[in-house]
Amino acid sequence: MTVQDEVFEKRLQHHHDELRWLYMELYNNGAMFAELVEQLKVYYKQRKRSLKALDQKREQEPDWFKKRDMQGMMLYIDNFAGNLKGVMKKLSYLESCNANCIHLMPFLDSPEGRSDGGYAVADFRKVKPELGTMEDLAELASKCHRRGISLCMDFVMNHTSEDHEWAVKARQGDGEYMSRYFFYDNYDIPGQFEKTVPQVFPTTAPGNFTWLPEIGHYVMTTFYPYQWDLNYRNPRVFNEMMYNFLYLANQGMDVIRIDAVPYIWKQLGTDCRNLPQVHTIVRMMRMIAEIVCPGVVLLGEVVMEPQKVAPYFGTVEKPECHMLYNVTTMATTWNTVATRDARLLKMQMDIINELPKEYTFLNYLRCHDDIGWGLDYPVLKTWGMDEVAHKRYLNNYFRGLEGGGESRGELYNEDLVTGDARFCATTASMCGVESALDQNDEEKLERAIRFDLMLHAYVLTLSGIPMLYSGDEIGQLNDYSYHDDAAKSVDSRYVHRGKFNWDLAKNSKDSTTCQGKIFGGLRELEEIRRRESVFDADAQVWTEDAGDISVLCITRQKGAEKMTGLFNFSENDKTVWVSDSGEYIDLQNEKKLSLREIVVSGHDFIWAKKSEEM
Repeated sequence: MTVQDEVFEKRLQHHHDELRWLYMELYNNGAMFAELVEQLKVYYKQRKRSLKALDQKREQEPDWFKKRDMQGMMLYIDNFAGNLKGVMKKLSYLESCNANCIHLMPFLDSPEGRSDGGYAVADFRKVKPELGTMEDLAELASKCHRRGISLCMDFVMNHTSEDHEWAVKARQGDGEYMSRYFFYDNYDIPGQFEKTVPQVFPTTAPGNFTWLPEIGHYVMTTFYPYQWDLNYRNPRVFNEMMYNFLYLANQGMDVIRIDAVPYIWKQLGTDCRNLPQVHTIVRMMRMIAEIVCPGVVLLGEVVMEPQKVAPYFGTVEKPECHMLYNVTTMATTWNTVATRDARLLKMQMDIINELPKEYTFLNYLRCHDDIGWGLDYPVLKTWGMDEVAHKRYLNNYFRGLEGGGESRGELYNEDLVTGDARFCATTASMCGVESALDQNDEEKLERAIRFDLMLHAYVLTLSGIPMLYSGDEIGQLNDYSYHDDAAKSVDSRYVHRGKFNWDLAKNSKDSTTCQGKIFGGLRELEEIRRRESVFDADAQVWTEDAGDISVLCITRQKGAEKMTGLFNFSENDKTVWVSDSGEYIDLQNEKKLSLREIVVSGHDFIWAKKSEEM
């Protein structure tokens, strides 16, 4: 037995009993489990020597992704650089952004016009031809690793495209492949599902099933009619999807984002969300990764409130996801912007800050998706806010129609009957940069830039890993040209998915330009975060009362070092009081200050550091 074989056998032995117990509990199929174990060894042997070395290094340093210099950037390959080879040529730019974890938005082969932005995968082992090849992806990963940059990708587990090989054979009536989805020859069972399963897109894609007249069957389609839900009750589905997962990991992926995690197990009589079997599957996936590719991190997409998100970390003894998106905080942050009221945000942060330090959230202001107003309405109701009216106010505020909002953007998935809708825009446009430039108002522009930087400073202060959306580092605005593209015009999310403007990026080093002010301001904040130990993952974090509901106060402490961040979500100057006395230093200008009574300018912030040794 070789040394490498011994490494594999040791990892397998560590997890074998639990993995087998969970697998048999779910499937009771010893032959399929034996096949899975055999294939794990195959994929381990296929893994490159350089990746195995990286695995072993990360096994010795399991918190490698939690370091305070960790910073992500999400981007669309075509929008950013045309194709994968183009991204390779832009690695120096990404380094200048302090980005060392690059999330490549969906790039696997998907049908034009029926891709849902790449989330309808037709082939898990093929890159979209216009973006490159799997060889290009592996080369990009290798070049990134040499620069200390990690790569993240989306793994769409819940469904496939209707153009996937399995779906094509299922549509032809092949029972083996029909069993990999949810097919019914009459509406009895689909009708029972519909009684308890909510609709994801009630306006644009109502219902959870699609009728296929050519074979006389209904097929489950939770998201869109061209995305067929996979049947994880079938062990063949689980095994094959794990092989796809390992194949992609072997291309050099460091972080794999599991798309739509809560949906992957379906059970009649339930809402088909967050079922116990989902956690069994994710736990098995975590163990499979630790056996074959322990340097790979699992990032879960769970769009739920903090109490429902946390279980997807598993437990300290039996972990599931390494990281989770902090979706609720993102939505509540923009609610705070529109209301100038930080109370709900403070409450939710208190919940997150009480979770074990092993739990890591990925924090962001904007991403590729819309902003859904999934707020804690029972709490808001106690403050006199009606859900329907409040959602209408938020959408009006961010379109610049109400409440003094300077934001610009568009509604997504608007329901003309209920008035419900989500919102789409870039960070800079939501902060007022777009409207200020339209009005040629320099004073407004300076305020909008300050607001933009304040919100990024706030994200950098949160527990977890900050993630930028490509273009935000130069204040890129909404792109309304999608209206002229027939393939995109029906989806307003493309308003913030415009091509990266490399002409504007040339201004990033010019501090007299809007792009330079935002780019330079962000770099300064990121360098402070990298330098100061209070931003370590194991620092204690809590919120404090600042004496004004518009101002959020976050304190971080590690050892003798203590830092307090004050973030003013109002456009007006606010005088605040922090209970701690003593002398602080402003981390931005190194001037001494006291927090006993201090003015925080409108839409501005203060990072104040105190040391017990001072």
